[in-house]
Amino acid sequence: MRRLAAYFIMLLTALGLSGCGYNTLQAQDEGVKAAWSEVLNQYQRRADLVPNLVNTVKGYAAHEAKVLTDVINARARVGQVQATPELVNDPAALEQFQAAQAELSGALGRLLLVAENYPQLKADAAFRDLQAQLEGTENRITVARNRYIQSVQAYNTTVRQFPSNLTAMLFGHQAKANFTVENEKALAAPPKVEFAQ
Repeated sequence: MRRLAAYFIMLLTALGLSGCGYNTLQAQDEGVKAAWSEVLNQYQRRADLVPNLVNTVKGYAAHEAKVLTDVINARARVGQVQATPELVNDPAALEQFQAAQAELSGALGRLLLVAENYPQLKADAAFRDLQAQLEGTENRITVARNRYIQSVQAYNTTVRQFPSNLTAMLFGHQAKANFTVENEKALAAPPKVEFAQ
C-alpha cells in the first residue's frame, strides 16, 4: 500500500511539474541564448569586414584621416565590450554594447559617405565587394536582432504569466532586457526632405 501511495505521489509530482512551466522556461532561456549568439555572430562578421574596408578607402581618401580614425576607434570600442551570453541578463551592459554598436554603425555610414566623393573608389571592385558584404551583413544583423527580440518576448511572457511566473520566481528567472532604440523621439519626427536648387 505504501508503495502504491509513493508511486501515486510521484505521478502527481511529475504531472504538477510538467504544468508549472519549468521546462518551457528552460527551453526559452536556451532560445534567447541561441538568438543572442547569432546577433553576436553577425556583429563579429561586420567587425571583421571593417579593417578591409578601411584599408581599401585609405588608398583613395588618405586626407579623410578623421573618418578613418573614427571607424577604427569605434571598432576598437566594440571589441572592448565583453559580449558574453550573460550580457542579456545585465541591462546596463546590454545598453553599453548597443551604444558601441551604434557608434560603429554611424562611423561606417560616414565612411561610406566619404566614398561617394571618390568615383575611382566607387568603381574599385574590391570596394564594391566589401560594400555589398557590409550591406548584406547589416541585413543579417537586422534579422538576427529581430529573432532575438522575438525570443526575449516569448521568454518574458512566460516569466510573467501565471502559473509559470511562480516557477520563475522560485528558480530566480527574471525578465531579460531587449534591444532599444537610442533616440526614440528623433525617430518619431518626420524626416526633412529638401531638394537642391
